[in-house]
Amino acid sequence: MQNYKDLKVWEKAHTFALQVYAATKFFPRDELYSLTNQLRRAASSIPANIAEGCGKNSQSELAHFLNISLGSANEAEYFLLLSKDLNYLSSEKHEELEEYINEIKAMLISLINKVRSSKT
Repeated sequence: MQNYKDLKVWEKAHTFALQVYAATKFFPRDELYSLTNQLRRAASSIPANIAEGCGKNSQSELAHFLNISLGSANEAEYFLLLSKDLNYLSSEKHEELEEYINEIKAMLISLINKVRSSKT
């Protein structure tokens, strides 16, 4: 079992979730229960699943939850694109958040590979 707060990827994912919450405050009210909610849930799911995986007893369970985080990162990436294309996010804000999510995805892939290789 590992303290998730010690992981750089968790820290970056948590910051990303906070940034998404701040950015979506300006989305149209009629999107509150659809795109706003979906993007926020996907973004907060990334650090939440890292935290949950760190609380598990085996490396395979940790890898499973890291994979869920990676899936959520891909989902958030799509919702960011959709938000930009609907003109809810500026191109600059989209680029900033996309850069963040790409770094998180690379870090997750690296950690997943490390965890999987340590299982053997």
